[in-house]
Amino acid sequence: MSPPSAETSPAPVAGRDPDELRRLYTQMLRIRRFEEAAARAYTQGKISGFLHLYIGQEAIAVSTAELMKPGDRVVTTYRDHGFAVALGCDTGACMAELYGKKTGLVGGNGGSMHFFAKDHGLWGGYAIVGGHVPVAAGHAFASKYLGDGAVTLCFLGEGAMHIGATHEGMHLAGLWRLPIVFVIENNQYAMGTPLRRQTAVDDLTVRAPSYRLTSDRWVVRDVFETRARLAKAIDRARNDEQPGLVELLTYRFRGHSMSDPGKYRTKDEVEQWKERDPLFRAEAELRGQHGMSEEDLEAIDETVWGEMDDAVRFAEQSPHPEPEHRFLGHLVEDDLAAAAGHEPVQEGN
Repeated sequence: MSPPSAETSPAPVAGRDPDELRRLYTQMLRIRRFEEAAARAYTQGKISGFLHLYIGQEAIAVSTAELMKPGDRVVTTYRDHGFAVALGCDTGACMAELYGKKTGLVGGNGGSMHFFAKDHGLWGGYAIVGGHVPVAAGHAFASKYLGDGAVTLCFLGEGAMHIGATHEGMHLAGLWRLPIVFVIENNQYAMGTPLRRQTAVDDLTVRAPSYRLTSDRWVVRDVFETRARLAKAIDRARNDEQPGLVELLTYRFRGHSMSDPGKYRTKDEVEQWKERDPLFRAEAELRGQHGMSEEDLEAIDETVWGEMDDAVRFAEQSPHPEPEHRFLGHLVEDDLAAAAGHEPVQEGN
């Protein structure tokens, strides 16, 4: 199954800055290697619960991180590891969160589906499909009310476009001209259900005018293109009171979660999308157009793998949280106590 207009993205452009391409390539590679390390730990029984991998969609998170300004916010789904890594969260803390350890990103309380790091602009991964869309609209409303100039970026899968809460959030964003961009990461499947069985239309941005949202849609084949086109949507939301709906045609190369073998996809389909993989294409451009040797590429990979090995080691050596730790972080008083440098006092249960 090929998406509409699958080949509309341009081929790599000659003369692009090789240092910048290398930097973006390395950032995408860090996300992929993190996810692969997490998958390995999961199969070894070191990570339990759900684990939704971002493999194949890395260019979106990296492009987003490139465009974020202080105060901007990302509100996303349970497939959230890539954003945490791209936004600068410590990979050791991210891995420790997957392990349920005290040193994790949210103290081991969130696990894979609920990463949160507001100091890095990540205002949560959310497990309820579509439930985070009105939350994101609320963040954007706060920005407009305060006049802080920040933009909220709300990421959702194509399956969430059929949820009532999604309609409500987008409706209010358009009605109140909120500084928000809704980004559909259309990876072709809602769990195991292909797009053609979810909706009567292929182009989900046709709904944008009914919400008074600007729109754009493209196949994610190139990290530079993705960054440039996202930048336009963000700029309109920030400066022109024009909230947007962007559909990014992408692909996940693993199943919906680690428990999903993905047998509903054909080999040919997977291979077609691998040819569009921005990470693969960036590597090919570095090698073919910029003369990077295999040794140089392997050195980057070794460095990245070294970081991920350190992250796994940190997670494995970190302590488990105390039982009462699960009650922390629910009240504003907990945040105030943490800011003062001491543990909140817990009363009763």
